[in-house]
Parts: sequence; C-alpha cells; structure tokens
Amino acid sequence: MTTTTFDTLGYAKKLEEAGFTRPQAEAQASILRDILAMQDEAARKELATKIDVVEAEMKIKAELAEKIESSKHEILKWMMGMLIAQTAMILSVLAFIK
Repeated sequence: MTTTTFDTLGYAKKLEEAGFTRPQAEAQASILRDILAMQDEAARKELATKIDVVEAEMKIKAELAEKIESSKHEILKWMMGMLIAQTAMILSVLAFIK
C-alpha cells in the first residue's frame, strides 16, 4: 500500500496567502498531517483485518473440502463392502438352493 505524501509547507503557504498568520498556518498544516497519518494507519489496519478474514475463510473452505472428499471415500468404501457382502450372500443362497 502506498502512502500519500502531504505537502505541509505548501499548505501552510497557501493559508498564509489567504490571510492566516504563520503560526496558525503551521498549526493547521501539522494537525491536517496528523489526521491524514491516522486515517492512513486506520486504513492499513482495516486492510490487514480484511486480509486475515479472507485467509481464515480460505482455510475453512479448504478444510471443509478435505472433509467432504474424505466422507466421499468413506461412503464409497462402505458401499463396496456392502456390495461384496450382498453378492456373497446371494451366491451362498443360490448354492444352498441347488
């Protein structure tokens, strides 16, 4: 993230040209610089928080996808086991009938 530079000297000079005294212009330029720095810091913190939230969401989605994939394999194993058991049972019943 790039920071915005603020020309405090140019701002103070423009205020002096508009009729402010030098101390008033310097004070106002200093205050405005501090406000902009606070806003910049707040924006950085907000962006960092949003990045953390997105990373957490991505981690949760990856874990969920892994669990879903694992569940699919478990179901498939059970179905194949049941299919084999059912086939064995049918074959044993057919052998018993003959």
